[in-house]
Amino acid sequence: MQMTIFVLPISMLLFFVLFFGIGFILNMLLRMSWIMAIIYPIIAVLIIDQVRFIEYFTDSMNSFSNLASRITSLAMADILILSSGLAGAIVAGITIKMLRNRGYRMF
Repeated sequence: MQMTIFVLPISMLLFFVLFFGIGFILNMLLRMSWIMAIIYPIIAVLIIDQVRFIEYFTDSMNSFSNLASRITSLAMADILILSSGLAGAIVAGITIKMLRNRGYRMF
């Protein structure tokens, strides 16, 4: 399926804002600045793969080889969208660190 030039920037912006917001809230509540940047690769794997999560433990060889082939066959648009989500999670951590260094104490 072909992605139009208008859908790609909107999707990238949505993923950035979505994971920035989730990361910011998790950072405030759990007081761990990089929690979303650590959790994001797991979420990305769940988005990419077509294997049930339990199969990574029961049939790990086939599951990981399937995941590797899925990752290498991603389109450039998919890579850009997933990368913008990771960027949002990282920027949320940076923002929380900056706010805490400047004296803001959340929760």
